Amino acid sequence: MNDMRPIPAPPPEITSAEALHPKERRSRRFAWIGMVGSLLLFGASLVVLWHIVSGIDVNELRSAFTAASLRQIGLAILFTAVSYSLLTCYDAIALRQLKLHIPYRTTALASFTSYAVSFTLGFPLLTAGTVRYWIYSSKGISAGRVASLTVIAGVTFWLGMALVLASSMIRQADEVASLIYTNIWINQLVGLVAAALVVAYLVWVSIKRRAVKIQGWRLDLPGFRLTVAQMLIGAVDVCAGAAVLFVLLPGGHNISFETFVAIYIFAVMLGVASHAPGGLGVFEATILLALSSYPREPILGALLLYRLCYYLVPFVVALAFLGAYEIRNRIRSMRGKFKPEEDDEPILEK
Repeated sequence: MNDMRPIPAPPPEITSAEALHPKERRSRRFAWIGMVGSLLLFGASLVVLWHIVSGIDVNELRSAFTAASLRQIGLAILFTAVSYSLLTCYDAIALRQLKLHIPYRTTALASFTSYAVSFTLGFPLLTAGTVRYWIYSSKGISAGRVASLTVIAGVTFWLGMALVLASSMIRQADEVASLIYTNIWINQLVGLVAAALVVAYLVWVSIKRRAVKIQGWRLDLPGFRLTVAQMLIGAVDVCAGAAVLFVLLPGGHNISFETFVAIYIFAVMLGVASHAPGGLGVFEATILLALSSYPREPILGALLLYRLCYYLVPFVVALAFLGAYEIRNRIRSMRGKFKPEEDDEPILEK
């Protein structure tokens, strides 16, 4: 007997956001809110920056840019080298947590080039992850491991910033208040909250082994010892990055380094939130607003030199390293193709 049951209709396609899973709808909504917030922050910073820069004398700016002494430029280059050297430790800690044994020269190349490229181009998860995968994949590391490595390195950065911010805002609350026009108790509260978050995270990873899931990948977070190492390395790196700009500032500003670090961290955080490449515009606007009581031209000249030392020069060097790395791999590949096999060697008759 023929089966006369009707053929079931295919399931309807999901064509609207209403048919999506509630978690997926919520995730998309937050993504849109975050993107709009970043655009508003970037746009507002550009307006503020334009308002500040529009009254600057070009000749005075040129003089301020070229007024930096060789000692200032030398110190800026030195602190830039220290900062990028410490960034290689981010990857080293992540590789240790993932139990991957990679030569340090490869780790240093992947770390330096990924950060130099992502700092300049922005979108660090995409740009830094791509550069890391380009280099680490030749050592047999999968894309999932590279993504985990990038996340652990990011945690190191934020832990270091939180530790330095907590110290600066608690110890220099009055000086910071005079620069950013806030109350001392608000600054101390921010410092205490940052310190509490750092301590809470330390306790959280110390009680038992912790793991998070990111896009279906399970990532085991470092324990107490590695987390402490993360914080210390991240803190010194942040201070080295701030020192690059601090030594380029004109003399007579009468700002302590610890106070300046707090301003620097706020500028970096706002730059990251804006998703602008290197926080361009947002970072400068924040620094100029915080130091608005000082002449604008010398401060802007220092910011331009900072961009040159900490972003542009490492970016160019990183591109040169990546080009040399690719050329070397191509040469090795060609040598491997033209190398005669042992089985193809002629057999000499006796």
